Amino acid sequence: NKPHRSIRLENSIGSLLYFWALRRVLFFLSKSIIPPRLRFQRGKSMELSDPIDVIKSNKPKQPPKRFVKNQIPESILGDASLNAAITLLPSIYQFEVHKCVWRIKSSNAKRIALQLPEGLLMYALTLSDIFTSFAGASHCFVLGDVTYGACCVDDFSACALGADLLIHYGHSCLVPIDSTKIPCLYVFVEIQIDVKCLLNTIHLNLSSDDAKNIILAGTIQFTSAIRAVKPELEKQGFSVLIPQSKPLSAGEVLGCTAPKIPRVEDRKDAVLVFVADGRFHLEAFMIANPKIKAFRYDPYLGKLFLEEYDHKGMRETRRRAIARAKEAKTWGIVLGTLGRQGNPKILERLEMKMRERGIDSTVVLMSELSPTRVALFEDSVDAWVQIACPRLSIDWGEAFLKPLLTTFEAEIALGFIPGWWEKASLSRGGDSCSSSGCCKEEKETRCACRNEKVEDDGVMDGDYPMDYYAQQGGEWNSSYLNKSSRPIRRNPLPSSATSDVIIGEVLK
Repeated sequence: NKPHRSIRLENSIGSLLYFWALRRVLFFLSKSIIPPRLRFQRGKSMELSDPIDVIKSNKPKQPPKRFVKNQIPESILGDASLNAAITLLPSIYQFEVHKCVWRIKSSNAKRIALQLPEGLLMYALTLSDIFTSFAGASHCFVLGDVTYGACCVDDFSACALGADLLIHYGHSCLVPIDSTKIPCLYVFVEIQIDVKCLLNTIHLNLSSDDAKNIILAGTIQFTSAIRAVKPELEKQGFSVLIPQSKPLSAGEVLGCTAPKIPRVEDRKDAVLVFVADGRFHLEAFMIANPKIKAFRYDPYLGKLFLEEYDHKGMRETRRRAIARAKEAKTWGIVLGTLGRQGNPKILERLEMKMRERGIDSTVVLMSELSPTRVALFEDSVDAWVQIACPRLSIDWGEAFLKPLLTTFEAEIALGFIPGWWEKASLSRGGDSCSSSGCCKEEKETRCACRNEKVEDDGVMDGDYPMDYYAQQGGEWNSSYLNKSSRPIRRNPLPSSATSDVIIGEVLK
């Protein structure tokens, strides 16, 4: 039996050695076949990557998607009682009540100030009841002073009342929300109109070959309709431009701020279609672009009107006022206190300019400027310049006994910039008068400062800018945002063009 036991022992030892060697071979083979283990990094499992893959992954990633944090919750949008109260307001006016309620709740505002233009004041009490009933507001004030435009946002009065939030209706955010004394919410109150009627009216009246280039603009209430009708007009063969004068929205025009459309020789047939129920804002565009034919579409009547403006009469009147102001020894500077009409920075600039010229000036604060109020100063002031609304001088300047200039015209009268007629004379190669507002004696035409009519003296040439709040306007304007303080938009909207873009490039 002993030989058999030794054989079995040798066989068992050989088997153990065999399995041990096989296990080692399999172990080394597994290193090259089995994928690397997973490591745990930042709470997520990640495979060990190749160094080359790591280098490739260092490329800039796509920016994350932006999510609006202040989306209106469904509890407000679906509130049956709130929606029933909203039906008391006219459906064609977009008061954006849900957004206002959510803003009041999210900001925990208790004292709310409402500011509306005169045409919307009839709905102020309804809005006040809604906010006190559904938004948790304890007090709701209605600012009853006159509100002419976006420049009249009265955050100072709202702050004096201890308001936590000011809601301004009917105008765009001309004064930035980071410049107001208290948080401010702008509600444009867009008006729903029949876009199909606008489209058909333009097609029926301007479908001829000599009116294929159209400029669309209007007031802020109708900018959505303007953007909606643009692609439909392009389908019908029109070339459409929606101009923009920043910081205004594309297509928006104010009574004091309008985009300047450069002239291109092969695009002289461009016409303007202005969507509004009045002429005030349209006139600003016409003053800035006197050679563009203008039509006004009344959205309530559904009719298209050909509008005209006495450009020559206006420019002659303003030129005579500048010439009279140049002879003034004492000046009065009116700083408007109606909302944000008056800009203290422009006041400081004017005072500095007058000191440089050795002119005595007096600052007068007025909420509303009128010939009666100014006449009370009698002959103590020879000329006035107002920092309020340039249209007061343009539209009502002749009603004042003394010349009442805009800030742009004051720069001309003080000799810091040439007049628009002088620029035109220089561009034609002619001689310009050394003193602003006056003509040379040897010229055939009479001198404007003698209150005589000027015939063919370049009065219609040159630009009379309407850039009072334009971001790219002159140093005389009241813009709260300068060009250098705004980031460049790398991907501009295809449906609009800024005022410094040549119209020929857009209307191709």
